[in-house]
Amino acid sequence: MAAPRKYPDEVRDRAVRLVLDIAESAGSVSGACRRIGEELGINPDTLRGWVKQAQVDSGSRPGTTTADAARIRQLEKENAELRRANAILRTASAFFAAELDRH
Repeated sequence: MAAPRKYPDEVRDRAVRLVLDIAESAGSVSGACRRIGEELGINPDTLRGWVKQAQVDSGSRPGTTTADAARIRQLEKENAELRRANAILRTASAFFAAELDRH
């Protein structure tokens, strides 16, 4: 289970917008993250990660989007569930085959 979020989505979105606005004029995302992070009480590294993910989601930076990552997690979970089901069916099949051979 995922850890609860420390910051509401509104704060997160606002902070990312502020960083992107300041980074355009300042020319440095890291500097903007430090400045906005201090003002809002958010760790600059956390803020930098949010900005990076926002850039990936908007298509301005290469990487896995949030939607794609969620879909991959869902497919991996489904895949694991199917593997477990197949293992159970294989075991049951072997059991019943052995029972038929005995008679």
